[in-house]
Amino acid sequence: MRGLFLVEPLVALYAFSSFLIYPLVQQFVYRRLWEELTNTPYPISQNNSRCAGSNSSDNHSSFHEEVQRQASLFSLYSDLFSLIPSLIVTFMLVAYSDRGGRKITIILPLFGTLIYTLSFLAVSYFQLNIYLLLGSSLLSSLFGGLGTFLGGCFAYIADLCEDGPQKTLRMARLDMMIGLLTGVSLISTGYFLRAAGFNWPFLTSALFQCLNLLYAIFILEETVKSVPADVLTLGQPPQSSALKQMIFGVSEMFKHASRRCKTVLILLMLIFTSFTFAYVGGISPMTLYELNEPLCWTEILIGYGSALSTSVFLVSFVGVFVFTYCGVPQLLIVLMGILSVVTGMTLVAFARTTLMMFIVKVPMLLSIMPFPVLRSMMSKIISKSEQGALFACLSCLETFINSASASVFSSVYAATVAWFPGFCFLLSAGLCIIPLITLGVVGVIGVDVAKEVTKPESDPDDDENENSPLLS
Repeated sequence: MRGLFLVEPLVALYAFSSFLIYPLVQQFVYRRLWEELTNTPYPISQNNSRCAGSNSSDNHSSFHEEVQRQASLFSLYSDLFSLIPSLIVTFMLVAYSDRGGRKITIILPLFGTLIYTLSFLAVSYFQLNIYLLLGSSLLSSLFGGLGTFLGGCFAYIADLCEDGPQKTLRMARLDMMIGLLTGVSLISTGYFLRAAGFNWPFLTSALFQCLNLLYAIFILEETVKSVPADVLTLGQPPQSSALKQMIFGVSEMFKHASRRCKTVLILLMLIFTSFTFAYVGGISPMTLYELNEPLCWTEILIGYGSALSTSVFLVSFVGVFVFTYCGVPQLLIVLMGILSVVTGMTLVAFARTTLMMFIVKVPMLLSIMPFPVLRSMMSKIISKSEQGALFACLSCLETFINSASASVFSSVYAATVAWFPGFCFLLSAGLCIIPLITLGVVGVIGVDVAKEVTKPESDPDDDENENSPLLS
């Protein structure tokens, strides 16, 4: 049977199956910790004020604060257990995909995600100790993680698309697919949890992941049919060259680039990582913040709130599409996305009612725009044979930053929840100053460096041209 060169269905189904249980993970841990620490059943209400009637009780408030701290620390431990193995596997697989093919970077993380989901099902169904989930985080990370999966998917898209608006829009479309299916799953999660408990959502997610695996193995067509000619190193056997490409793939990206090209690439990576740290760190304690007083959201409200948050993927895609075809400079698109996060996070920090919590998420609807634009800009600088090395580097950085930011912000939230729960969101907005400053530097240097190559001997005219800023 002829395969399909469509990776979007994989990303869509992965998003739906993963985010069907993502908001349940923190709620599951939160409820189990509540039962263990208080020796009482978790209070469940049909409205959004399940703890409003107990606001005057110091004992009740102390229970909430302690459970909040323990849940934050559990998230910290889970991230730390999976960080290092996931980083190593991500770099090795995505860099090696330049030679071994992209499908391996897609299939293995799907196995890991299935293992992680089945472990939650087992702990929930058999009422096992929740700290066994830390071991499942470690085991699933040995197959890679979200960074490995997305790195392989973006490299897959880079193989199929030429440089230009098509690549930017197709990468933005992947982000949009994540958002659309994530929103659908998050809306249904609260009702699913209330109607069937935790077991059925975990089982449903596992079945969708099995379907995703079948598509990836038997239907998805490989884009790397043979080793690109410029990957092979003269005078070295293929095995040695493959090993070098896997281990030193990132350094190979800079080997034939001009000084200005290297500078711009490094600065773009700095913008990407610093913005990821601020954004992911800011949204990581969002569910705990909504569970805490004075909001005290139920699972239904958490589902709607999460769905509104993930609608930014759709709005951001529309924004990238419109701005790209209107000729808006890519750096300006990135700037608007960063300012969207700064505004939204600042407002979230002071939201104290359900209505305000929904309203303050509206300014963040453009916050995903920087990610596909930055990926496309960096991909244009790198040759076709080095796309795997580039996205291996980005995936490793993204995996590390996601885990580090979640760990840091979980620790900060645990330390500040008693006196100001919104401090994490102000910190997220403040950290956006780093990508904003770096973006200004890139604007001065210029980004039109894709066609520059290293010259054996530079003459004065070349130096003059290289040092002139290109405001594009």
